Order: sequence, then C-alpha cells, then structure tokens
Amino acid sequence: TRRLGKLIVATDEAERAKIEAIHRQGITNGVEDLALIDGAAARRLEPALACVAALHSPQTGIVDSHGLMLALQGEIEDGGGMIAFNTPVDRVTREAGRLVVHAAGDTFPADIVINAAGLGAQAVARSIEPMPADLIPPLVLAKGHYFGFVGRPVFSRLIYPAPVDGGLGVHVTLDLSGRMRFGPDVEWIDREDYAVGPSRAGAFDAAIRRYWPTLPAGCLVPDYAGIRPKLTGPGQPAADFMIQTLAEHGVPGAVNLFGIESPGLTAALAIADRVAAMVA
Repeated sequence: TRRLGKLIVATDEAERAKIEAIHRQGITNGVEDLALIDGAAARRLEPALACVAALHSPQTGIVDSHGLMLALQGEIEDGGGMIAFNTPVDRVTREAGRLVVHAAGDTFPADIVINAAGLGAQAVARSIEPMPADLIPPLVLAKGHYFGFVGRPVFSRLIYPAPVDGGLGVHVTLDLSGRMRFGPDVEWIDREDYAVGPSRAGAFDAAIRRYWPTLPAGCLVPDYAGIRPKLTGPGQPAADFMIQTLAEHGVPGAVNLFGIESPGLTAALAIADRVAAMVA
C-alpha cells in the first residue's frame, strides 16, 4: 500500500457545489482530515492541475488489489477453508432444514450461504429455490474503460473530477509501479464485454483536459475495462448496494449481496464484518 492523497477537483462553480456536498457527507461519515481548498492551493500541490477549488483527502492511498486477494485467500486456507475457483453454482435447495449448494456435479450442505457473486449475484439468487423472485433487484451493467498514459506521470496524487451520472468521472489513477492511467468513463451496456476500443480516446482527451489542459496529444493508449453491477441505470438516482438476510427475503441461512461495485474492494473487510455480525 501507499498513501498518496487525493484531490477531488471542481473546474467551475457548478462543480464546486458538488465537492462541497461531498465534503459535508465525508464529515458526517467521520472521515478525518478532509479540507476544502481553493484553486491556487491545489496548484501548489499539483502544478499541472487546473481547477477553481478542490477537496483534499491526504489519507487516501492505493493498494495492490491482487496481493490483497492472495492474502485473503491465504487466511481462508490457513483457517481450514477451501476455495473452488471456476465452479458455477447450478442451484441451491433446502433439504432437512439446511441449504444445499449444487455445483460441478456435487452437493455441499451448508448452514449459511453468502451470495457475493458480483455480476452474477442476481443469477445465483434466482438459483436459490426458495428465494422470492420479486425481491431480486434488476442488474444494470455500467462498463468503465481505462486508458494508459505514455510517458512519465505528471501527478503525484490521485486526481478525481466532480462525480458524473453513474460514476466518479474520468480520474487519474496511479499504481504501485508508478504508472498513470485515466478512467473510468461510463457506458451502459446489456451484456458483458471488456473490449477497449481506441475510438474512445477522443472523449477521454476532452474529459481530462478539463482539469489538465496541457495533456500532450496522442499519449493515451487503450488499457483495460471493468463492469460495475449497478442497481440503477441512466437518469435514475444512484442506489446504494444491498445486503439481504432472513428479515428481507424470509429464506433462513441465505445472504444476498447486490450492487457491490467499485467500493466492494475498498470496503471489502467492512462489508465482511457487517455480514458476519448479521449472521452471527
């Protein structure tokens, strides 16, 4: 991990109101060391930046996500747990008062089944035979593309624009090796597709120049894409993720996690603590 800090920037007065609202919400949520600063103060931190104001979060950092997953896998296996990768769940039935997971031609009786399947959470929920279908929310796919930067990074902190409909806007990300990337945008899709076409570079260029007007021409290259399993679509108010237990769906032993998108990584351990407390 590395604590870099983050600036959420406003490039005009309308966006200033957005970052002020984020500041108020952060303070309400108990986030420490958040500070609203003017454009001149932001440029002293990041000289290449163009903005009228910014929200500075010095405690924000980056993490090796693959290393984190390996560490969690190791803890599970050290505790006697097993992980079966690439094993689709066919169905979940209730037999003799327990849930039974049917997968890969075998059966696995369980007192508790936690459905944290991300993009597949709705499909897994539908496979739980006692699960009420009307309580399974729709799955909305929001694809986000990333473009890499060819050259040395010009920012030392994460730079986020004011949020946009469906996402956080095309922001600056830095990885532990020092590479600088931009993304994600938001493309509403109806099937999984992870291709990143160079034709989107123009829209990225325009979005980035709002806060980095001296972006060199021709320096963006397609990198990768991800898909967020949202619960609401374009033009709808953003919905938070959803955790369903017996109280919501009436199926003993089953827990459904819907809409666990990007914050599902940064909040993974907190979500786990919450679910563990709910099923204890």
